[in-house]
Amino acid sequence: MDTKYLDLLAEKYDCEEKVATEIINLEAILNLPKGTEHFVSDLHGEYYAFQHVLRNGSGNVKEKIKDLYKEKWTQKQINSFATLVYYPEEKLELVKKNIESPQRLNQWYAETIGHMIKLTAFASTKYTRSKVRKALPVQFVYIIEELLYKTDEFTNKKEYYTKIINRIISLGMASKLITGLAYTIQRLVVDHLHVVGDIYDRGANPDRIMDTLMNYHSVDIQWGNHDVLWMGAYAGSKVCLANIIRICARYNNLDIIEDFYGINLIPLLNLAEKYYQDNPAFRPKISAEDRVSENEKLQITKIHQAIAMIQFKLEMPIIKRCPDFQMKQRLLLEKIDYARQTICLNGKTYPLTNTCFATINPEHPEDLTTEEEQVLERLLHSIQHSEKLGRQMNFLLDKGSLYLKYNGNLLIHGCIPLNEDGSLKKMRIQGINYSGKALLDVFEHYLRESCAHPSLHDDFATDMVWYLWTGENSSLFGKKEMTTFERYFIADKETHREQKNPYYKLRELETTCRRILGEFDLDPEEGHIINGHTPVQEINGENPIKANGKMIVIDGGFSKAYQSETGIAGYTLLYNSYGMQLVAHQRFTSKEDVVLKGTDVLSVRRLVDRELRRKKVMETNIGQSLKDQIAVLNQLLMYRYANR
Repeated sequence: MDTKYLDLLAEKYDCEEKVATEIINLEAILNLPKGTEHFVSDLHGEYYAFQHVLRNGSGNVKEKIKDLYKEKWTQKQINSFATLVYYPEEKLELVKKNIESPQRLNQWYAETIGHMIKLTAFASTKYTRSKVRKALPVQFVYIIEELLYKTDEFTNKKEYYTKIINRIISLGMASKLITGLAYTIQRLVVDHLHVVGDIYDRGANPDRIMDTLMNYHSVDIQWGNHDVLWMGAYAGSKVCLANIIRICARYNNLDIIEDFYGINLIPLLNLAEKYYQDNPAFRPKISAEDRVSENEKLQITKIHQAIAMIQFKLEMPIIKRCPDFQMKQRLLLEKIDYARQTICLNGKTYPLTNTCFATINPEHPEDLTTEEEQVLERLLHSIQHSEKLGRQMNFLLDKGSLYLKYNGNLLIHGCIPLNEDGSLKKMRIQGINYSGKALLDVFEHYLRESCAHPSLHDDFATDMVWYLWTGENSSLFGKKEMTTFERYFIADKETHREQKNPYYKLRELETTCRRILGEFDLDPEEGHIINGHTPVQEINGENPIKANGKMIVIDGGFSKAYQSETGIAGYTLLYNSYGMQLVAHQRFTSKEDVVLKGTDVLSVRRLVDRELRRKKVMETNIGQSLKDQIAVLNQLLMYRYANR
């Protein structure tokens, strides 16, 4: 190893005892049980449901409470205490209202602090003291550590511990301490969070989910097709920008663009008001709890049409300049008979309904009008100068990837493109054929290049980001074509069908999953593939655990738009030192329901894979990193001996 590097390292460890102590510490950590991994997917802006799953650790919090108090407490007591851990501020307010006597309230505080300390200690048994200390509320670290690690076998300190708790209560600090302990427990029950794609679109609060993730203690993200659409827009792809505005209009979420990210939509509204009228195909999807006036609905309908037509125009030049995409069949605006209002697809002519072609020149349908170009330029400038969006997109780039190999498992949002016979599907990109892992690597290369050099002009990198959203060989899309145009304008639903890549049929086979794990240099015996992207229709009997447990699909419908299809409100996956469990969730209503009724939205836990022996840190990605550090420290120790 470079002696300059060792000299630099020696400044941190300035004596042999410090080096030896760190080696001993790291080697000891290797023998701890692996921490709990928590997998979520397809959040689609459903912030409150996601918050609840995060706070309860997909049932992990309640399981800890049951383990600790199952012989002493009723189910009602367990539920009430779990609610306090999930929503401490709200639950404490409720308790204060219900307990009028100050003396009884102080007694409740003393008992609850004791239970909280006991649960914190139980939840921290897999961690070093230094790691637990980092999870504690800063203002109470000394006090909590005294209570956590108390030893009183000779009863010398009984009054000491009692005095600490009583003084906390008398100083009015009990609520703050309980709240701090609740958030500590939430943090300790999950060591690491994986988000397997699609934070954005459909739901109303993707920005709040991003804020939560940015403050989470340990997280990674596997990009979904909706995520890369937002990354592409920020990087300078006009067609990606048009798509995100269109989807926000469709789901009545334009305030995400305007209020949360500060993008001025007035120029687009002015354009829409000039050229478009009411149109049933473009009316926004309004949920029961939304309060939208008829005038607002009409404005959104007009904006929806304006941006959709801009999107369809922008797609055409990309298709023409990128023959490798093989998407000529999607030059739809050229296939329209504008006089007859019909379109010819695959040799068959269809009448068009609910058309809105006011800004299209039939001779050159891909041409933007001068007004459309001006609106686009202003929108793109605004989105690239949104400070909040910039921070969140950079976080996505920093913590994200198209796929992740973690603790022997392959995490990927969508698919690995396959042929019907199960072989890896090839795509030619700039003269070279790619497939499997190499194809995903080149996709990620262009996505990162696009985000690293954002511009106001499309280039091949931004074109490739759009392809990831909609292309046949995209690992994030996984269908032959996206039939957005057909769904708007053609009544025949056969044209709406999107043919899936064979992967989605072949992933039911263990042989397919083993082959894919091998392609990514993972052990087919031990590894699993974890997917999101396609909602599992449990209501129709579909099993999320496939291929003899080698494939786990965790998109069960966080998005309200999918819950009628799936019958549930999302899956999450837990992987601790004992094995994997899949958790199904019922629809989340509100935290008020949880606080007042003590109810939860967990359904059933299903065992995916039980370890024959308890897995240790040394067998994980973190363990390998620690081993590398130990190797360096051993070299530093030998270097010191050699230079005495």
